Amino acid sequence: MADSPEATETSKPGMKKNVALLAMCQALFNSSTGVVLSVSALVGLALASNKSLATLPQALQWEATAAFSIPLAMIMRRFGRRTGFIFGALMGSLGAIIAAAAIFRGSFELYLVAIIFFGAYTISGQTYRFAAADVADEKWHGIAISLVIGGGVLAAFVGPEISKWTHDVSSLWLGNETFAKAIELICGPGIAAAATVPGQNPPYQFGGTFIVLAFLPILLIFMVSLVGFPKKEEQKFENSGRPLGEVIRQPGYVVAVLCAVIGWGVMVLMMAATPLAMVKEYGHTFVDTAFIAQWHMFGMFAPSFFTGSLIKKCGLLNVLLAGLVLSSTAALIGMSGGTIQHFWFANICVGCGWNFLFVGATHLLTKMYRPEEKAKAQGMNDFMVFQSVAAFSLSAGLLQNNVGWTTVCMLLLPCVAIVFVAVLYLKFVPGAAPPGLGRPARPAAAE
Repeated sequence: MADSPEATETSKPGMKKNVALLAMCQALFNSSTGVVLSVSALVGLALASNKSLATLPQALQWEATAAFSIPLAMIMRRFGRRTGFIFGALMGSLGAIIAAAAIFRGSFELYLVAIIFFGAYTISGQTYRFAAADVADEKWHGIAISLVIGGGVLAAFVGPEISKWTHDVSSLWLGNETFAKAIELICGPGIAAAATVPGQNPPYQFGGTFIVLAFLPILLIFMVSLVGFPKKEEQKFENSGRPLGEVIRQPGYVVAVLCAVIGWGVMVLMMAATPLAMVKEYGHTFVDTAFIAQWHMFGMFAPSFFTGSLIKKCGLLNVLLAGLVLSSTAALIGMSGGTIQHFWFANICVGCGWNFLFVGATHLLTKMYRPEEKAKAQGMNDFMVFQSVAAFSLSAGLLQNNVGWTTVCMLLLPCVAIVFVAVLYLKFVPGAAPPGLGRPARPAAAE
């Protein structure tokens, strides 16, 4: 029984408290990324001379995320989880400051530099799910991962609300002499005067957003310092385990990566294209796009409160299949129209699909490596996943600008179908999945 005395006695010390703190850290992290999710494509659209490059910042963010994945894994292995999380948070705060400066200077290139710092912040935030497995007993891994990812449900409301509150406050703040002098010292003279130029409505859009965003990672540093991570000396091993190539060639590892790639890829492609499609193609307002982003993030994180239990009750591979069905449903709804209702239903479905795929893929991945192989297995997984996500993100702007929303949604279906077949292979081919997930290996024939 999950709640038996034996289960309580074998629980890692402070497990419930640490999982709760990590869920709060995830909420703070996703509040930051929720802001960027809401505004980044529109900032790119405003700053880039070539409007097809509007989602280049998001693509570069995922490229930087992939690039930092293995170095961050090594930092965490050498110095511990806490150090890696603090490093990522500092990069996020610095990136927000540079992004604000880029907006005040009107520099697309400087905004791209800021996004690179967000890449380091992003990959550190994606590691909270692995930290959940570190602080929980093995039998609770699925639920702990699910609950920590579920902490992001708070961000569904905080992030987009921050973007709505701050997207046009720069001109008001520039009316304050002290603030105006500080901005002009950093960004150059004439900033405050330009805020009053007719025709700029709103001036320096989202500059204030990133100024506010710089403070969230600082709060996250305080929160992560309270988590009781396993002591570093408990993570030392006599050897590094199997060669990396042997680890990543396992069918279960391959399927875990594919599910994460498609879960993220479909979600990012739809969400990056959504504000562009809503504003440019269908004539909706920024407030409408923020509303859709809000419910999209709710769809991403709310299921986490029961995804872990669903995995235990229905089976991990069945949850992955359900996530793929939800992702394809989102694409079909997106193809059927461009009203607020269509965007709302499509983005909730793709968010839920992402949740099932991401939680399930993470849980599956933890079964594919030994303790001494954790850092390299997790680092390579994140590197491959976020390199792929970068390609999906860049494609969003190019595809949306050239072929439109309906075609964007249509192109997602073959990707989902390929991964659906891969999960079925793991489910039905004897011995392909880890014990207890698929069909057992056939017993050897009698001599």
